[in-house]
Amino acid sequence: MQVFAILPAAGLGTRMAAALPKQFLELNGLPILIHSLRAFASVPRVTAIYVAVRGNEVERVRAQVAEYADAYGFAGRVHVVEGGDNRQGSVANALAALKSGNEDIVLVHDAVRPLIDTATIERTIDAVVEFGAAIVGLPAIDTVKQVERTAHGALVTSTIPREFVVLAQTPQGFRCGVLHKAFAEATADGFVGTDEASVVERMGHPVAVVPGSQVNLKITQPGDIELAEFYLRQRDRDRNRV
Repeated sequence: MQVFAILPAAGLGTRMAAALPKQFLELNGLPILIHSLRAFASVPRVTAIYVAVRGNEVERVRAQVAEYADAYGFAGRVHVVEGGDNRQGSVANALAALKSGNEDIVLVHDAVRPLIDTATIERTIDAVVEFGAAIVGLPAIDTVKQVERTAHGALVTSTIPREFVVLAQTPQGFRCGVLHKAFAEATADGFVGTDEASVVERMGHPVAVVPGSQVNLKITQPGDIELAEFYLRQRDRDRNRV
C-alpha cells in the first residue's frame, strides 16, 4: 500500500494583504510551504508528495524544493504540478498525476497549515485504512448558531448542539479509488465542494474524524504568522526538555 500526499498551493491568499501568496511567506526563516512539505516528508509511510501551484510558480517551487532537498528528504519524493482554477481543480490535477491503485491512500493537506505533526498524520492514515475516508477535526467550543442572511444582517434561526459539530482541518485522507470516484461524479454534476470530504460525503461514503489540534492552524490573515511562530518556539522548548 502506497501513501501519497497532495498539497494544493495555488491560492493567492488575498486576506493576508501581503506582496507574496501566503504559502511563500517566511515562518522562522523558512517558506511556509517548506514547513508543510517537511512535515509529510518526515513520515516514512508517505511514498510521495505532490504540490499543485499556479503555472507561473512551478519553476519557483521546484527551485525551493531542490534547495531544501538534502536537508529535509525531498529528493525523489516531492513533485510539483500545475494547479487548477480552484482548490478542487488543483487536487484533481495532482490526483491525476499519481501512479496509484484504488486501495492506496491519498492525504490532502492545506499548504498553509505548516504545524501539522507526525502523530496526527499517522492517525489519519490509520483511520483511512479502517474507514476508507477520514478528516482531522476539532470539536466546537463556542455555541454554534444557524442563521439566515438578510439585507440587514444575519438573523439566528436555530442553535446547533455542539456535540454534533466539528471544525474541519487537514489532512483529509481517502482511499484513492474513493476520491477518484467522488471527483468524477462531482465533475459530471458540476459540483464544487468546500473541501475534499464534502465531495466524498456527497457520494454517500462515510468519513471518520481524527482529533485535531489548535496548533494545526491555517495561516489565513495578519497575525497568524506571529501565532505560528509562538507555537514553533513552544514546540522547540518541549523538544529540548526531552
